[in-house]
Amino acid sequence: MPALWIAHVTVTDEDAYGKYAKLAGPAIAAHGGHFIARGGRYVQLEGKDRPRNVVAKFPSVEAAEECYRSEAYQEALSHARDASERELLIVETSE
Repeated sequence: MPALWIAHVTVTDEDAYGKYAKLAGPAIAAHGGHFIARGGRYVQLEGKDRPRNVVAKFPSVEAAEECYRSEAYQEALSHARDASERELLIVETSE
């Protein structure tokens, strides 16, 4: 079953986060993922407001998790850790 990788982010260092974004896209694509929402308009109804929201679709939960644990994504993530506050989850879809 396909899965969605959903990130809610507050960027605190634009330059460092830009390095993350540049590296994260290819890492996600290498695991079969593609973005279906990246930034853009949103409406916060509940929970902590995070002004950047990203959704990527993967072939499976396993593919999304493999991406997260990959060397390429971890390298990207090293730039985001001190440049953002974020939540990230993977959820299987019903498609």
